Amino acid sequence: PIFDAHMHYKRDAWASFPPDVVLSMMDNNGVAMALVSSSPDQGTITLWEYAPQRIVPEMRPYDDAVGPSNWTRTDGVGDLIEQRVRQYPHQGIGEIHLHRVDPLDEPLMNRIVALAMEKNIPLHVHSGHQPVEYLYRLNPGLTIIWAHAGMTEPAAVVERMMARYPSLYADTSYREMDILTGDGEIDEQWRLLLERFADRFMVGSDTWVNTQWLDYDQLIATNRQWLAHLTTATARKIAYQNAERLFGKKIGTDLFGKR
Repeated sequence: PIFDAHMHYKRDAWASFPPDVVLSMMDNNGVAMALVSSSPDQGTITLWEYAPQRIVPEMRPYDDAVGPSNWTRTDGVGDLIEQRVRQYPHQGIGEIHLHRVDPLDEPLMNRIVALAMEKNIPLHVHSGHQPVEYLYRLNPGLTIIWAHAGMTEPAAVVERMMARYPSLYADTSYREMDILTGDGEIDEQWRLLLERFADRFMVGSDTWVNTQWLDYDQLIATNRQWLAHLTTATARKIAYQNAERLFGKKIGTDLFGKR
């Protein structure tokens, strides 16, 4: 089974991919469970209410007027995050974008970090390495899921970060073509990295636009392709066992066909 650690259920997807269709797509691809954030959060809650056994919700503070470029400067965002995390069983905060470290954002960041620590939930952060280092300076006890394993960060940088921060996890969405070579083999540097930190990587699809939903079968198949190049023990950890430990879930094939 696969745990999809980077799924979005944004407003644009609701009509074309209603909850029953999403669950069918998960079943058809052997995806037992997914970590979901949405713009707005109501998408996540709709999917979780439909399939509470299959959906792990996390709180993303985006909506039609609030997004990656302006969320930290929008009035009321901190209140919104806190209200939704306390109202619903969110098991993460994110995916949030931090494109740079800005001292003006620090009061909000401190508030979010304090909430994550209080609830014992991870932050799911889309950034380069510097904002991740900044968040750990605010509180070294944080757990962070590094979205896209740094997106464009070289494998050497990802390795350095994973070695430095024992509570840093990473999802591999959008890194499939870095992990795989053009001939379908696995990049040796990435193979060594994934094997070394097998306990802290997870698979992700990143359904941020409807074309990603349309390509969902291929996305999961591509992830299975690079998983097959790893040792069986490592592949199982990255596919679902790390998520079991991180979120306190039991993930197995018995979930297929269930909600």
